[in-house]
Amino acid sequence: MLPQLPLALRWPRRQRFEHFHPGGTAATLAAVEQIARVPRTPWLYLAGSTGSGKSHLLMAACQEAILGGRTVQYLPLASIGDKAAAIRGVAGSEFLALDDLGAIAGDREAEHALFDVYNMAKAEGAALLFAADVLPVQLGLGLPDLRSRLGACQQALIKPLEDGERRAVLRQQAATRGIELDDTVLDWLFNRYARDLGALLDLLDRIDQASLAAKRRITVPFLREFLRETEPGG
Repeated sequence: MLPQLPLALRWPRRQRFEHFHPGGTAATLAAVEQIARVPRTPWLYLAGSTGSGKSHLLMAACQEAILGGRTVQYLPLASIGDKAAAIRGVAGSEFLALDDLGAIAGDREAEHALFDVYNMAKAEGAALLFAADVLPVQLGLGLPDLRSRLGACQQALIKPLEDGERRAVLRQQAATRGIELDDTVLDWLFNRYARDLGALLDLLDRIDQASLAAKRRITVPFLREFLRETEPGG
């Protein structure tokens, strides 16, 4: 089994339920909260495009399950080399979250490993939470029994926030820091970070600190200067 790391060291601080902005997918958020907090909840499969918040929800669920006293493992499969070994290594945990499930499509060993872990978790009463860009029938898995098992999970779609919703979130988060972002600044930010709300919120943290240190308002010239000094190619 992979070692359990201290909560503060393992999970990004913003990846909590209270920091997720569901837009039109409040029911999906409620379903993830349910599986994270209530043992024996039916397993859940999340499908959504890049930037929709799938990884955010999986990590938030893991943190919530830890707070509930369960042993937890999170696997970002797209960034793992030996996927089969990693999947087998999480067997025995009480709450498993497997992200980027499409990364194992066509990997025979990894597919069989997930099939085995799925059956073991079912027998042991563990919880499984999956996420991928597409629904199980669209994953391109080579193992029919695994397709069948995943298809039996409760399935929920996540839709990315609309541009106006992302702008409203960023403006509201800025307001809590005493920052007023005018439309010119927002236009500039969204042209550069058009789809990734998490990146925008992290950037807002850095901009806030820099503007306070420089005692300057947040304007487009200030942002250009700040990014030129802090980001390669900025």
